[in-house]
Amino acid sequence: MIKSAITVSLVAQAKGGPFVYWDGLESAAASAAKLGFDAIEIFAPSSASIDRPMLHALLKQHSLSAAAFGTGGGWLVHKWHLTHADPAIRSQAREFIRAIIDLGGEFRAPAIIGSMQGKAEGEVTREQAMTWLAEALADLGAHAAQYGVPLLYEPLNRYETNLLNRQLDAARFLESRQIPNVKLLCDLFHMNIEEVSNAATLRACGPHVGHVHFADSNRQAMGFGHTDITSVIEALKAIGFTGYLSGEILPLPDSDAAAAQTINAIRTHLPR
Repeated sequence: MIKSAITVSLVAQAKGGPFVYWDGLESAAASAAKLGFDAIEIFAPSSASIDRPMLHALLKQHSLSAAAFGTGGGWLVHKWHLTHADPAIRSQAREFIRAIIDLGGEFRAPAIIGSMQGKAEGEVTREQAMTWLAEALADLGAHAAQYGVPLLYEPLNRYETNLLNRQLDAARFLESRQIPNVKLLCDLFHMNIEEVSNAATLRACGPHVGHVHFADSNRQAMGFGHTDITSVIEALKAIGFTGYLSGEILPLPDSDAAAAQTINAIRTHLPR
């Protein structure tokens, strides 16, 4: 069964970014549960910033799960990423992500690598960056395996990285480099920029699809742009997807309205 999630950011430096809730885990969990979401996706500044017993209690109280944990705080707060020219920074990036994987593992939730992948720039060639990315994903995917969850790798659009922008290219990269336990996070906003057809791409990627950021073409809640929701849902059903549709979207017109629109779009196309 495909599940629903909504995002909450705890990272001050991300203010203005595509996350629905911004006022702490307690209010986000209460609001998400009231609307009928299955889970929350958490964007934290570090693994140490999460009070784990509190989060366990909060999720239990509201009958929610943790869908995933973002790692982008490592980039926003520290400017670390996995393909940086400085080996010390690459190491810091990897250890930051490893700690988020450990955090997520406690909640049976995967970690996400998006902005932390970096890009090829300056003295770093694309070939070198891709080698470093493959090494990091293999290492971190293996680390995640001990918790029985995959690592999620998110191809970003061309304005955010020059490594892998299209989903099928990323799937083939994982296959050709023989990187186990890494699944794709297919963000529909990025896909609307890079793909010919979101639905056809999801079908082509099949078992590589591990998580979906359920965002419309304008990064608002699904239904506020021009994405063909029906074809996306049918494609996910066809590949046997049972992960999360997670609203990583701008909180427009406000957080509550964006969250309500997201769950309504999900329930309209996936009635229970």
